[in-house]
Amino acid sequence: MTAMSTRAKLGVVVASAVLLGTVAAGYAATAAQAPRTPPTAGGEQAVTLAPGPRLLAITDRHVSTVAATDPAGPRTVAGLECLRVYAAAGTGVCLKPETAWSYEVVVLDATLRQTRAVSVPGLPNRARVSASGRMVSWTTFVGGDSYTSSGFSTRTGILDTRTGTAVASLEEFAITRDGRGYRNADVNYWGVTFTADDNRFYATMATGGERYLVRGDLAARTVETLKENVECPSLSPDGTRLAFKEAVDADPAKGWRLSVLDLSSMRVTATAETRSVDDQAAWLGNGKLAYTLRRDDGQPDVWSVPADGSGTPTLVIPGAESPSPLT
Repeated sequence: MTAMSTRAKLGVVVASAVLLGTVAAGYAATAAQAPRTPPTAGGEQAVTLAPGPRLLAITDRHVSTVAATDPAGPRTVAGLECLRVYAAAGTGVCLKPETAWSYEVVVLDATLRQTRAVSVPGLPNRARVSASGRMVSWTTFVGGDSYTSSGFSTRTGILDTRTGTAVASLEEFAITRDGRGYRNADVNYWGVTFTADDNRFYATMATGGERYLVRGDLAARTVETLKENVECPSLSPDGTRLAFKEAVDADPAKGWRLSVLDLSSMRVTATAETRSVDDQAAWLGNGKLAYTLRRDDGQPDVWSVPADGSGTPTLVIPGAESPSPLT
């Protein structure tokens, strides 16, 4: 890829992300960068997704793991290239290049063996696996939709790894907004997080210039709105809270505050992280959140902060992104 074509592609991605007010431009830009050699000598078999006291992350676009008790310490890096990664119960999902200009969702077993692959349009942005390891979700940043001035939007799909049933886009689902049926060509979804039953899920829906937290039902193929200004939800292991990014003054152009929503009271607690977090946070147990922040030079780091609003942010994994606890 020439420097000119790279700059042009990045310019389109960033401009479109600002227009939508939804997509992490930094992560999309990463997809356009050339891959780098893994920084350590680990191989495919050296990294395992089996449950254990380790954290999964991406290092220089390659799957890596670190000890949960020493995340800044020695790191094992596989040869598998991914732009986003997540794992649970021994099942992993990797959003990776398929060709120079296309991407795919790859389902992995605990040994990083590919068990299924789905070609997807656009640039990888979000990825999740349900706690049981059965359900896999992804979000990509796509072009060609005529209802936006730039023609760019998001596409979110779900795969049942047990049955092979796939939902190519949540835009197929029936919508209830504020208690009434709703339809609009501009509907977009991103940032799925699954409940323990592998049927219900939470996600973000955008339409008419507003962003909503929605609760979905896979079997019924429906979603219903719950609250405005909730993006990239992440359900706590005990199922009682959602971590999310909240647009400052409801304006994504002003950045996002990492916050936590109590599902019983719908009360929002802002975390002690005051920097703009454009990520779908991961829960480290029920008490802490892990998320990616980028330095001034564009390089990523994984940070953590208590979910209850106390404490201070802590650097967890330098030079890494897309964190996931191996539970």
